[in-house]
Amino acid sequence: MVKEEQEALYAAIQGFVGNLWNGSDLYPDPCGWTPIQGVYCDLVDGFWHITVLNIGLVFDNSLQCSTDAKFTHHLFELTHLRSLSFFNCFSSPGENPIRIPSSNWETLSNTLESLEFRSNGGLIGEIPTSIGCLKRLESLVLLDNGLTGALPVQLGNLVNLRQLVLAGNKFSGHVPPSLAMLTELLIMDLSRNNLSGPLVSSFGSNFTSLLKLDLSNNELQGNIPKGIGRLKNVTLLDLGRNKFSGGLIDSFQDLVSLKEMVISNNPLGGGLMGVEWGNLQGLEILDLSNLGLTGRIPESMADMKSLRYLGLNDNNLTGNVSAKFASVPCLGAIYINGNNLTGKLEFSEGFYKKMGRRFRAWNNSELCYQPQVISSSLPSPPPSHFPDGVKAC
Repeated sequence: MVKEEQEALYAAIQGFVGNLWNGSDLYPDPCGWTPIQGVYCDLVDGFWHITVLNIGLVFDNSLQCSTDAKFTHHLFELTHLRSLSFFNCFSSPGENPIRIPSSNWETLSNTLESLEFRSNGGLIGEIPTSIGCLKRLESLVLLDNGLTGALPVQLGNLVNLRQLVLAGNKFSGHVPPSLAMLTELLIMDLSRNNLSGPLVSSFGSNFTSLLKLDLSNNELQGNIPKGIGRLKNVTLLDLGRNKFSGGLIDSFQDLVSLKEMVISNNPLGGGLMGVEWGNLQGLEILDLSNLGLTGRIPESMADMKSLRYLGLNDNNLTGNVSAKFASVPCLGAIYINGNNLTGKLEFSEGFYKKMGRRFRAWNNSELCYQPQVISSSLPSPPPSHFPDGVKAC
């Protein structure tokens, strides 16, 4: 390793861990064997260079940040970095608030593939627009920090991104349409922020490789974009706890790779009959609770043979409940409480015994169950099982 790069490494680390650190843990060769985890090298053009730098106490022998940790310009002299991460490094927004540097990222634009800031409560301010110059970046993770402001449109320049995780911050404003340029994405997680406004109707159309989309716990409103129906490979879709309206989109039935779908806690309205639920043969978790849904529960919901959890509680659903749900082989919980369902539940006592309190049907005033007839000739009748909070017919 050239001397200048080694000196830049030591100076950059000192900025984060404090001046009392003298580099002895990485002496004489940071690319040789050292007791420190978080500094890694690769051979590039015949020379050893720092390619991975992880700051923060991930392991007992990781580089632990000091209470006055700060960025220095030396970090950007490590021009062969491929991966840079900070975990629980900037922890005090009151005593030592730190912002992501707004300049010098261009020095890493030809090498950096992964940039992560995780659990840094003292990391404040906005995402700098200069992040958009990192054209080789494949993973951008800004998780559980104190970041604020709008998402910069320059994020759309990161066309090689496969993972975009911005969850657990205080981002606000609209989701920029420029994110449609990120056609290589596998994971998009914008959950637990203050994002608002409608999404463009084409949102999702370009994300043909996407496996996970999580927009939950924001203030997003308007109709669910029709483009989401083109996510043929998505396995997890979470739009819960927003302000979406306009009903379910019928193209949900085309999401044939889905394993988990959560739309709960939105003023969505509409009904369930417009979706051909039987198409979703891989779906295991479906949470449609507290959406203001009306109308009947379609029998086709019982055709989802992989279903383990069905949440339809706290809506305005009416009509009968099909006994076909008892034949769903993996079903372990069904919540239909808090609706306006009527008629007689036709499930067997064995079904109620199997489900226990994982079958919830209370707060449906016109719903009743048929008690199983037990022969009085039995010397000791078995204990009865029935749905909690539901009256006998």
